Amino acid sequence: MTLTKRDIAAQITEETGLMRAQVLDVMQRTLDSIATSLAKGNRVELRNFGIFQVKVRKGRVGRNPKRPEIDVPIAAHAIVKFKAGKEMRAEVLKLSPKSISARREKNVTAAAAV
Repeated sequence: MTLTKRDIAAQITEETGLMRAQVLDVMQRTLDSIATSLAKGNRVELRNFGIFQVKVRKGRVGRNPKRPEIDVPIAAHAIVKFKAGKEMRAEVLKLSPKSISARREKNVTAAAAV
């Protein structure tokens, strides 16, 4: 299952009694603030959740699998890296690989039926 911003807003609305529009506004402002900070090259640390930071990937030479004789230069570029916090990592580690595979197969089957 994919959890969307709308799903999260609905859940928070149910739990707090706030209006969905207010929840969505706060969520969007939070995400915008994180994106703006990262665009400035800052690190964003959300305790017990994780850390977002900008890293620079070195330039390299890539290959086209269909024409391996041609080199494709890939320039150095910035990426956003996320490192899960201790509590989130602990929760995710509780999942078994079999349960994750079963969920993926179920989602693929459900999507194919639509």
